[in-house]
Amino acid sequence: MFRLLFLTVACILLAGCAAQIAVSEHEARTEPESAVTVRERPFPRDSLYSLLVAEFALRRQAYDVAMEQYIGQAGVLRDSGVSEHTTHLAQFLKREEVAVEAAELWTELDPKNTEANNTLAQLLAQQGRPLEALPYLILVERETGDANFPVLLNGFKQLSDSQRAELARDTQTLVAEFPQNTRLLLTQALIQAETGQFDAALDTLDTLLSLEPEETPAMLLEAKILTDQSAASPYARVQQALQVNPDNNLLRLQYARLLTASDMGAARQQFEILAEQHPEDGDLLFSLALINQEISEPDPEATRAYLRQTIALGQRVNEAYYYLGSMAEKDNNIEEALTHYMQIGFGPEYLAASNRIGQILVNSDQLARCHAWFVEQRQEHPHLRNDLYALEANILAEAGAKTVSLQILNQALAEAPDSFSLRYARAMLNEQMNNLVAMEQDLRTIITADPDNTAALNALGYTLANRTTRYSEALDLISRALALEPDEPAILDSMGWVMFRTEQYAASVTYLTQAYTSFPDAEVASHLGEVLWAQGKTDAALAVWQGALLREPNHPALLNTLERLGIVLPFGLPAQVYPVEPRP
Repeated sequence: MFRLLFLTVACILLAGCAAQIAVSEHEARTEPESAVTVRERPFPRDSLYSLLVAEFALRRQAYDVAMEQYIGQAGVLRDSGVSEHTTHLAQFLKREEVAVEAAELWTELDPKNTEANNTLAQLLAQQGRPLEALPYLILVERETGDANFPVLLNGFKQLSDSQRAELARDTQTLVAEFPQNTRLLLTQALIQAETGQFDAALDTLDTLLSLEPEETPAMLLEAKILTDQSAASPYARVQQALQVNPDNNLLRLQYARLLTASDMGAARQQFEILAEQHPEDGDLLFSLALINQEISEPDPEATRAYLRQTIALGQRVNEAYYYLGSMAEKDNNIEEALTHYMQIGFGPEYLAASNRIGQILVNSDQLARCHAWFVEQRQEHPHLRNDLYALEANILAEAGAKTVSLQILNQALAEAPDSFSLRYARAMLNEQMNNLVAMEQDLRTIITADPDNTAALNALGYTLANRTTRYSEALDLISRALALEPDEPAILDSMGWVMFRTEQYAASVTYLTQAYTSFPDAEVASHLGEVLWAQGKTDAALAVWQGALLREPNHPALLNTLERLGIVLPFGLPAQVYPVEPRP
């Protein structure tokens, strides 16, 4: 009885069979040659239980439970069917490392299985391990002639120079073995193009296109290389192919996209052809709308017409309304802009549209209408309540209505007292309002609940260093944050500033330089410049400030620093000869 149960489970789970196979006694007697012989082998009782648990977990869609059972049994049973099932389930759950391990066991147990080899090759390539993937692809090619060699280019830019060279050599060797394999030739051309060997890439593409004249990726790669080389007719082969086969929509679409980088007018013509062929394709209409805004002589009416067509089709509706709102806002048609923005439902554009609505209403002194809008939205989208509260408060604060903004955040936290994001926002607002006690209370509340919250640790540490003389506490908080995120520019900036406040100038410059190198922000520049200035390195300080002003001429922190130090920086002079004059 146990053996019969095992055979049933083996058929379902190990072989992946979804249907029951029954052979009647009559059929068994008359057609013995069709009976299936199942090889018996020892089967641990615990494994049967685990596989049953996995099966029922799959039926209940408890995928993580099923995954853990399969991971355990794959190594115990060393059965290719279990390893295959584990691989596919891990892929479905996007657990890449588990999928690779399971696929490696699958290929070990069934080394000639092309699906196993192909799956492992794809997984390794996706992880940026093309050299490890290559042997498995070679087996697939030799067995089926259908290996997807271009997948080896995944993560190519992240490979070292030696790895790139090795992959190029291996590819060249394979081309000698499979000289008419167009996928392999395309892979070689892509590697050559990526490594700057453009003439060699064009030669390889010539060979490929002589074998397969309509190979779309090859034609597009050739066109891209020729365009970059400013060739006279970079799209000649593409245009000829479209004349021969005008219904090659994939080629035409990619051709149109290539043209957007160099010739918007020509791109528009290609998109118009595609839209005429596919009048119900909202993506094409939306592309045409955007292109009409980018051409040398924009056609706003055509843009609006395409966007309205897109909306009428029920495709990309939110995006279309957002662009219509932006266009109306640029034309100062405020009510029309609001009407369009307010049509946008939940989706990626929703919060951006809500932000525009709030800013328009607040800037036009319609605070009551703005508040009513956000109240309505919080009722309609309760899952976004905290985001909408934070957005409303931020709009009000930026408009100078800080007291009203604080009231909004107080109300939000009364409803969601455990929200770190809202509490952090209130802390930052209180800092702006010089209420450091309230700010510290909120940040300490976050840190108590979440001791590793680097944003709260850094914000409190920086404020204590910048606004008080509690430098020891500041250093402790910032050090904790930096230990958690040692490369975060904001925390490096804070550490540099507390070093400056404690007159450790050399250490301060080190931290601030590291922060500014990875994140050249004007506030970091104001700090770095001030430290250099305090050291007497005036030329270096002036150069840092001038560079930041050229990028962000109205940055308040930088301007405040310069004014506080009494420094005037005229534009257009080399840093070495800047006159430094105190402000009157």
